[in-house]
Amino acid sequence: MRLAVPIMLVACSSPAFATGQDYRILAFTRTLGWRHDAIPDAVAALRAISAREGFGVDATEDPAAFEPGRLGRYRVVVFLLTTGDVLAGGQERALEGFVAAGGGFVGVHSACDTEYDWDWYVRLVGASFGSHPWIQRATVRVVDRAHPAAAGLPAEWVRTDEWYNFRAVPRHVKVLATLDERTYWGGAHGADHPIAWYHEYAGGRAFYTAMGHTRESYAEPAFRSHLAGAIRWAAGF
Repeated sequence: MRLAVPIMLVACSSPAFATGQDYRILAFTRTLGWRHDAIPDAVAALRAISAREGFGVDATEDPAAFEPGRLGRYRVVVFLLTTGDVLAGGQERALEGFVAAGGGFVGVHSACDTEYDWDWYVRLVGASFGSHPWIQRATVRVVDRAHPAAAGLPAEWVRTDEWYNFRAVPRHVKVLATLDERTYWGGAHGADHPIAWYHEYAGGRAFYTAMGHTRESYAEPAFRSHLAGAIRWAAGF
């Protein structure tokens, strides 16, 4: 049986976010479906990134963290390998309020395999999971080289992962990277297969990357750089 992991949170008297480089992020890893064995590696990677980038990390599976007073402590919320219907109604409204107040959101991999029936969330992430072939090597083409999440990445980024197809390709986002379906088996979108994107949404900023299924991903310097830039952008820096 999976037990929720509590965290100690300090309620804020003001909804204002931390400013400058001294801020905190909330890494949410709750699963009510498939559970990735990479979750501990993913949390460890965020902690390593935070030590270099200068922000703090709280990691939890407890949905009680999604209260307005608690979320006000953070500048970015990361849905890190979440699956299923992980928030109740009041908690959903708290996340909506957090983003409306200028908060940042980063979704990693199965964040799109989460909250299918919450339209606001689906548009926040950008798409919902459809299917995937087996884990294999493929070429990612980085098309927005100016974005912080692309810093240091090659234009053609060859790596091994579980490559998602989506229920629908998002049209309301800015694409950071696409997947070259000619380099692997099992793609469903042809020449138009975004794999990482970002957009301003409902008052805040949202970034999503479909990469990050494997434990090995979180030890890759390039993938850590990708996550670091995503968080930096979502935080407004």
